[in-house]
Amino acid sequence: MSGVSLKCGDCGTLLKSVEEAQEHAELTSHSNFSESTEPVLNLVCSSCGKPCRSKTESDLHTKRTGHTEFTDKTSEVTKPINLESPHSSNSAPMDVDAQPEEMVVPEVDQTLVQELEGMGFSTARATRALHCSGNSSLESAVNWIVEHENDADIDQMPMVPASCKNEPPKPSLTEEEKKAKFLELRERARKKKEEEERRTEREKEKERIRIGKELLEAKRIEEDNERKRLIAFRKAEKDEEKRALEKIRKRLEEDKAERRRKLGLPPEDPAAAKPSEPAVEEKKSVLPIKPVTKAEQMRECLRSLKKNHKDEDARVKKAFQTLFTYAGNVVKNPDEEKFRKIRLSNQAFQDRVGGLKGGIEFLELCGFGKTEDGEFLFIPREKVDIAVLNSAGKELQSAIENPHFGVL
Repeated sequence: MSGVSLKCGDCGTLLKSVEEAQEHAELTSHSNFSESTEPVLNLVCSSCGKPCRSKTESDLHTKRTGHTEFTDKTSEVTKPINLESPHSSNSAPMDVDAQPEEMVVPEVDQTLVQELEGMGFSTARATRALHCSGNSSLESAVNWIVEHENDADIDQMPMVPASCKNEPPKPSLTEEEKKAKFLELRERARKKKEEEERRTEREKEKERIRIGKELLEAKRIEEDNERKRLIAFRKAEKDEEKRALEKIRKRLEEDKAERRRKLGLPPEDPAAAKPSEPAVEEKKSVLPIKPVTKAEQMRECLRSLKKNHKDEDARVKKAFQTLFTYAGNVVKNPDEEKFRKIRLSNQAFQDRVGGLKGGIEFLELCGFGKTEDGEFLFIPREKVDIAVLNSAGKELQSAIENPHFGVL
């Protein structure tokens, strides 16, 4: 069998022509070539039609695109190699009077151009890379960019004669060099992406910490205010009780002195004979005597509901259970509007809650409010307070389980 390729004795690369052998020698300085009967592979991808000249190149293509099916067309393009080197003397003489040939942008694969633009490269850089790397693959273009990234004209749109528009130059890197450059660029891109993700995560974490601190501070202020209101309420209660006791004591002393006077007995103490001072008018507390916390308000509301319907224990218990279900549904599904909206005209609602005095008032303490048309009880998503609803659940559970609730 006659020779169908030239084999480099230094690296084992198979070449299809003398021209390729000359280019290989210029790039690698290898000079040991011999004629070989082993053909240069022509493995064509069944999915995209890309030809691969070696098993290594097909493996790289599979790794990049996921295409695994290749058609072996080596026999169709294999032909005896011509060992005669082309002579420059056979070329046509140059016409000195010829007009300058028109320069145009070379044609390249626009799909690969878009992929390179997606990686952050400019259109001019992507076009130049594809043209100079043979317009064969994304890996070749990326490798060329890595190799020539410091060139002064890398971001200038390449121009070629109109007659050479569809003849891109041959790539200047070997398959091994291309693979190494591609892996290097991919590693740099991976590291850049990881750094960007870490930076984004740090920013998110800072934002989460800031929001957490603001929430904690708001909660602390609310607790301080609630504690101050409770202290003021307790103090007002004590003052009220003290005034009541003093008033009762004075009335008892007056009654005792009056009885001794009627019986003709001398007063026990000369001070007791003095006319009693007019009773000091009771001063009302400036603070309302009512529950301070939401939990206390809810408990008082439930007590009133049971007292108002003391002869309907079964109905009251059913109302408590229904209110417990309403609060629990909102806690479990705060984003679901159907659990935050109650139709007032619903017969089941009226029978269980709406028809009882205090039922709607308890829902309003949980955050529900009547809509403008008065048709619904509704709690907006931004006004859902899980802590208040949990307190409502605890009070309802206590009212359901305690048989003496509301009796005293």
